[in-house]
Amino acid sequence: MDAPSNSIKIFAGNAHMELAKLIARRLNLDLAKAAVLKYTNNETSVTIGESVRDEDVYIIQPGCGDINDNLMELLIMIHACKTASARRITAVIPCFFYARQDKKDKSRAPISAKLIANMLTVAGANHVITMDLHASQIQGFFDIPVDNLYAEPSTLKYIRECIPDYKEGKVVIVSPDAGGAKRATSIADRLDLEFALIHKERKKANFVSRMVLVGDVTGKTAVLVDDMADTCGTLGKAAQTLVENGATKVYAIVTHGILSGKACEVINNSALTQVVVTNTIPHEDKKKLCPKIATIDVSPTIAEAIRRTHNGESVSYLFHNVPA
Repeated sequence: MDAPSNSIKIFAGNAHMELAKLIARRLNLDLAKAAVLKYTNNETSVTIGESVRDEDVYIIQPGCGDINDNLMELLIMIHACKTASARRITAVIPCFFYARQDKKDKSRAPISAKLIANMLTVAGANHVITMDLHASQIQGFFDIPVDNLYAEPSTLKYIRECIPDYKEGKVVIVSPDAGGAKRATSIADRLDLEFALIHKERKKANFVSRMVLVGDVTGKTAVLVDDMADTCGTLGKAAQTLVENGATKVYAIVTHGILSGKACEVINNSALTQVVVTNTIPHEDKKKLCPKIATIDVSPTIAEAIRRTHNGESVSYLFHNVPA
């Protein structure tokens, strides 16, 4: 009788099949068989199509699109693998569900990200791999290990290779708000570039009323960096502010390109030269509507994190380096 192999099994929900295939290909594996369907009454049905007994299971499902349906898919898949005696179950969530609801910002507001952490743990997840959490403190909501990967090394590589004025040193890294200042200064320091900050005032959620630039961008290419772009109202107004203050070109590099609502229209009509997003969230349909969108592939980073986790190696190498 053959002994259990304890090999890697990679499953994917319906949220981002393309990313799952890229990760599996990078690891020289095929996606494991699973049927994830909906009944006519919108219930989610999951059937794991092969044995996972004593195997190391990774389930790839970012929080995007039909968020609640995709979350239920992930939870049911985790539970199905747990009851099928998987040795370890890792939820690979490139864009974490409800990440922006991470604190009580007003009376009686829920901390939904904490609820998601509880749900994943109760479903049976032993480990979580995610990327660029909106607030890194979300890791503390879990009682299981969480690896928060960074898109920063991929961002640095893109700026060095694809931003035209980088070699002349005529580039300024700009944070579109005070909350992202730490991310932007880290990138500016590692590239030995100048840094600027935009202070914004919001009258209500997803609506920015006024922007003030702190720093000098005159005659330089401005590169806005942020963790997510939703309606792109902030990026559009920030680009306009930078151009008014003398920037020659404005690029935006964002980890999670949610691009909801009129985002494509806003980008097309804005002063932005290019909006670069990673493929943690599918956006091929948006690229057809907006030629300014470009993609950074982060599947090598996630695949390497899976390989290192499976082999018991350190993942911290990936915090500063892009896998070859």
